[in-house]
Amino acid sequence: MSAILLFMAVIALIVGWWLAQQRLTAKPWLEEGAIGDFPGTGAMALPAAKIGLGVFLAVAGSLFALFISAYYMRMNMVDWRALPVPRLLWLNTGVLVLSSVALQWAHVGARRNDMDRVIVGLCAGGASAVTFLVGQVLAWQQLSVAGYFVTSNPANTFFYLMTAAHGLHLMGGLVALGRTTAKVWHGAEMTQVRLSVELCAIYWHFLLLVWLVLLGLLTGWTDDFVDICRRLLN
Repeated sequence: MSAILLFMAVIALIVGWWLAQQRLTAKPWLEEGAIGDFPGTGAMALPAAKIGLGVFLAVAGSLFALFISAYYMRMNMVDWRALPVPRLLWLNTGVLVLSSVALQWAHVGARRNDMDRVIVGLCAGGASAVTFLVGQVLAWQQLSVAGYFVTSNPANTFFYLMTAAHGLHLMGGLVALGRTTAKVWHGAEMTQVRLSVELCAIYWHFLLLVWLVLLGLLTGWTDDFVDICRRLLN
């Protein structure tokens, strides 16, 4: 349960910081001065797309928290036999990190009106994400060949379920990323794609965080990290 609470606390801190950056928690009725001097009073300060993404990330984070909770409860039963984690997952993790870095590169380029940088970042991020998904499928195949099937053990079921759920979320992000890349490729103005690039970057950072937590859970180092935090707090 400690790992679950830690995961939810990290998600809450990130969402809280992000909302603070967007001035969603601002109280313009308590400010002094002309009404037009404060953001959010004339037009909506926070785009609806950002609010929608924030809500979606909160729901997705809760879903993965439930997976983690069920994983911890189920692993204490006698029929649980942990499966070996394929080494390929470490390579896939590095590829996903590169994908997140590329999207952040595109986001910075969009803020600086550097269209070439945006195109390179979006294409590199999309290619890395596809490579990650292919690597996940290959990891599944390695486990299947070794005899670790979905229904042969509860640990196997959770591995396939959680990695599949993460992969599906990434595939959904690729749809939005593909649409944004197509707009940029066809010469859309920077003002038309800047928000989309930013949302893609935020979503990719979220998926990277979730994957790191899942990887720590599957490899067992999440428990070691929680124990270290307990010792520091005590």
